[in-house]
Amino acid sequence: MRYLDLPTAKKWSAIGLGTWQFGSREWGYGQDYAAGPDSEAAKIVARALDLGVTVFDTAEVYGLGRSERILGDALDRADADPQTTVVASKIFPVLPVDQVVVQRGTSSAARLRRKLDLYQVHQPNPLIGDGTTMAGMRTLQAAGVVDEVGVSNYSLDRWQGAETALGTQVISNQVQYSLVSREPDKELLPYARTAGRAILAYSPLAQGLLSGKFDADHRPANRVRSLNPIFLPESLRRVTPLIETLRAVADAHDATPSQVALAWTIHHPVVVAIPGASSVAQLESNCAAAEITLTDDEYLALTVAAESFRPVGGFSALTGIARAQLGVG
Repeated sequence: MRYLDLPTAKKWSAIGLGTWQFGSREWGYGQDYAAGPDSEAAKIVARALDLGVTVFDTAEVYGLGRSERILGDALDRADADPQTTVVASKIFPVLPVDQVVVQRGTSSAARLRRKLDLYQVHQPNPLIGDGTTMAGMRTLQAAGVVDEVGVSNYSLDRWQGAETALGTQVISNQVQYSLVSREPDKELLPYARTAGRAILAYSPLAQGLLSGKFDADHRPANRVRSLNPIFLPESLRRVTPLIETLRAVADAHDATPSQVALAWTIHHPVVVAIPGASSVAQLESNCAAAEITLTDDEYLALTVAAESFRPVGGFSALTGIARAQLGVG
């Protein structure tokens, strides 16, 4: 496993674990992913710890609190070391004023049964500024409920404004980032590199598009994916050249397209990729991506192939679906 160089007390692994799917029926995850010693979620979390994963991301909105409870239970059963594990959650920002932030952060910590190593604002509220939100975050930090504060889906200006309002570092911005969603390359990644901040990349495999498993004749059956324009037959035809490039690079590394796509995402040393995992085998595959070092030529070839991909409806459709669902990460 590789780790980021951040001004934080704990090391953040370059590959984390996103747990939106835990307890979320829309992904088709059943009782096997509920809390319990023999649950698949418990096995995935335990193996992630064995492989050096330190970052575990959830949110109060994922499964309406079920993801937090399942993750907390799994970490307890695995006897996760509180000195090394980075447990991250998010507040759903319907009314993110200071008192509400304190109450909701305390509730998330209770469901997880531990301190929040990273507490994030899930989405910028267009009507409520970050001044009152960050006042609540300061209260949570002073009370020892929250360690680091982060944001999600923030522009650079609003991220910097939130940091000014907090009066100390807002250590991370969780955004959609992958070969087919490269908007963070313009401003967010350069800022993170110069300021010593992190980007948490949600949907780094574009909900499985970059795995190479799907094509126009083999579309995903999952309801969440089926609503995404990138999985329409025409989009799947258009992505073929990118998938072929991924396979070519993967062959050179004795890897899979998914692993190479993750390696591209964490090629930047300020990025943590937080893919989900439906099995221990998938978790192990994701973590193996941290061992892949792309050459400059490989990185460029993948980027050029990605730039030529235009899904049906354009990239705004991809981003819009993710933000509307408020939970891809």
